[in-house]
Amino acid sequence: MSTILITGASSGLGAEMARQFAARGHDLALCARRTERLEALRDEIRAAHPQRRVELRALDVNDDAQVFEVFRAFRGDFGGLDRVIVNAGIGKGAPLGTGRQDANRETAMTNFVAALTQAEAAMEVFRAQDAGHLVLVSSMSAMRGMPKSMTVYAATKAALSHLGEGLQHELLGTPIKVTVLHCGYIASEMNERVQQQVRFMASTEDGVRAMVDAIEKQKAQAYVPALPWTALAPVMRHAPLPVLKKLL
Repeated sequence: MSTILITGASSGLGAEMARQFAARGHDLALCARRTERLEALRDEIRAAHPQRRVELRALDVNDDAQVFEVFRAFRGDFGGLDRVIVNAGIGKGAPLGTGRQDANRETAMTNFVAALTQAEAAMEVFRAQDAGHLVLVSSMSAMRGMPKSMTVYAATKAALSHLGEGLQHELLGTPIKVTVLHCGYIASEMNERVQQQVRFMASTEDGVRAMVDAIEKQKAQAYVPALPWTALAPVMRHAPLPVLKKLL
């Protein structure tokens, strides 16, 4: 049994990860902006797994001071943290130069700058413990630059993946582990409007099961679900742009 902190846990992939980790015997530190949803999730988990401990805190990941405050408070609640999953993110965006700089900036700030702050707060805990497991939820879009409304989103995920790899380089051979998850299309609240238009869309339950399996194995990086994304990863990374445009 371990203690797992999940950001963005009020819905989508974060909420489903909480359910699946609880079923596997882990205690949970859950945070998000929408505390009423966190409370409903806690009640659901406690009903299914009465022996599990679930603590909640409100968190806006764009509030740097609050991120450190919440992570430190959870560490105090449990006497330490075994795993932190940096999951909170948004899917806004628009083609550059079309008048939606606000949406693109919000995406950049939430998906990378706020993720960096979460990683800082997690690493503060792990360095003090000399142990821990940091999980960064990236995307298959990190493989290559993406067009139109995906341009900034993909750039943030590429930056997040490189952040994780840099930490892996630094921490190689130490008790602190880092996993980067490159997620394919997994049904969630963030992408519910486009599910019918996308190939290879996995259900929330199946997609998160693949994520949780990779996390539990402490893989350095994983493409999830493995099929088809493990096979597609080198194609996405190396295909000439005209070929990539036809594929996507």
